[in-house]
Amino acid sequence: MTAWQRLRADRVAMASLAVVAAFLLMVLLSATGLVAADWENEVGVSYAPPGFAGAAAVSAVPAAPLQALPDNPFDPLAADIRALRAQLAANGMADSGAGRRASLPFGADKWGHDIIQKTIKGGETSMVVGLVAALVAVSLGTLFGALSGYCGGVVDDVVNWFYSVFTAIPAVLMILAVAAVLQHKGVLTIVLILGLTGWTAPYRLIRAEYLKHKTREYVLAADAIGASHWRRMFVHILPNVSHVVLVQMSLLVVGFIKAEVILSFLGFGVPVGTVSWGSMLNEAQNELLLGRWWQLAAAAGAMAVLVTAFSLFTDALRDALDPRVKS
Repeated sequence: MTAWQRLRADRVAMASLAVVAAFLLMVLLSATGLVAADWENEVGVSYAPPGFAGAAAVSAVPAAPLQALPDNPFDPLAADIRALRAQLAANGMADSGAGRRASLPFGADKWGHDIIQKTIKGGETSMVVGLVAALVAVSLGTLFGALSGYCGGVVDDVVNWFYSVFTAIPAVLMILAVAAVLQHKGVLTIVLILGLTGWTAPYRLIRAEYLKHKTREYVLAADAIGASHWRRMFVHILPNVSHVVLVQMSLLVVGFIKAEVILSFLGFGVPVGTVSWGSMLNEAQNELLLGRWWQLAAAAGAMAVLVTAFSLFTDALRDALDPRVKS
């Protein structure tokens, strides 16, 4: 309760929380199909500029109109092709750009997808990866830290050796190595990559907390009344170190969202047909050379706002949960 009062008194923290809550609501609406469900519809012409930028944003030389190829008298499918052309013309589909908008509120990509809806759908993928991967990493780190700090001895030595092996390799190289081994692209694969390589930071802190708490009076009292080791570890000690777990969870969410963007940008991320902020940035690197900047601006801007808000909220949450900070 005291921590919540401290948090409410911090205006920056509450504003950051509101931004994070808005992004989470966006993810929920996107996952349920209430928004951005039709993001793959080709509603605009290729590289349709943003409405606020105007047609001057596109400086490409207009392409020459396509000329219909003459029929080949020796083609056995010539009659079928003529019938198909007639059917398309009758349905108003002869022109692939018919019915598409020349501009959209924040532009379109190469295929005419609305950038706003694409950014929302990409945010769903990136945030789900960040949240679930952070949950996996914190769960592993808490489990290993609790076992190592509470049991000590051989268990502590083995887990510490395992931790040392992981931390001896730079984090980026470890992530890329696991990605190269798993090969298969997908959201679940990215979650496993990040979760299995990101548990080391929570482990180190949780182990230190368990080393400190296992000799305190309330744990010794639980031992005296016959509480099992498992109960002492996860019923008595864990609630008293939950603030460390919560802060680590918040930090890892931010880090994993950025890691997903890097993996997708390098081609180790989401598969074709799935959109994320990383895949959008990967596409935008070629578009930027052509002067089409709106997909890059949308993906980078959304990620920057979320990461900044989450980081500010995490800092405030850490201060609010710190028992040494007095109101």
